[in-house]
Amino acid sequence: MARTTNPVCKMCRREGRKLYLKGTRCESDKCSVSRRNKPPGMHADRRSKPSEYGTRLREKQKLKRFYGILDRQFHRTFDQATRATGNTGEQLLSLMERRLDNVVYRMGWAGSRAAARQLVAHGHFTINGKHVDIPSLLVKPGDLVSVKARERSLSIVRKLSEGVGRKELPAYLEAQGSESEPPQCRVTRMPSRTDVDPRLEDQGPLREQLIIEFCSR
Repeated sequence: MARTTNPVCKMCRREGRKLYLKGTRCESDKCSVSRRNKPPGMHADRRSKPSEYGTRLREKQKLKRFYGILDRQFHRTFDQATRATGNTGEQLLSLMERRLDNVVYRMGWAGSRAAARQLVAHGHFTINGKHVDIPSLLVKPGDLVSVKARERSLSIVRKLSEGVGRKELPAYLEAQGSESEPPQCRVTRMPSRTDVDPRLEDQGPLREQLIIEFCSR
């Protein structure tokens, strides 16, 4: 499983906004953006106004880092969005939301997307009763995502979800089962632009057109 080893708080500071890469820490007074809201580096105070290229790059980096994927995977996802029917920007966001690690995070089974990615890679979930361990796997309408019905998986998910609080589920996900059963959710439809994680735009709207212009150059 490819993952970035860069200091994640520096990523938030570089984008000038919270990307919620450290779960509950990002909501506390320890958040680096709240304590030191300027880009990393010794010359941060002397940086000039970004160019058009720089503006498009920052928009792409914001989306890529928010969902926790690397450049090669992002460009593969963008190519897939361009081949799909409909608006490319909306298709790109829909593909990001359909990732299995994102679904695990949106369900509140992990405190961050990085934790959700590790849970999936370690094989703690099933889709329609089949073992899965690929975080980038795309769910589709009708899929049933479940925590494995074994004590190890249940205890890990229970521990990681502590302190996360009850998340407001997006409209394309529906919780299944009772409290006594392994946690499950059903994908009811394809996610749309309105289903995107609201935290992505809590400090300004995402301008996906700039991302398309950057990746299409």
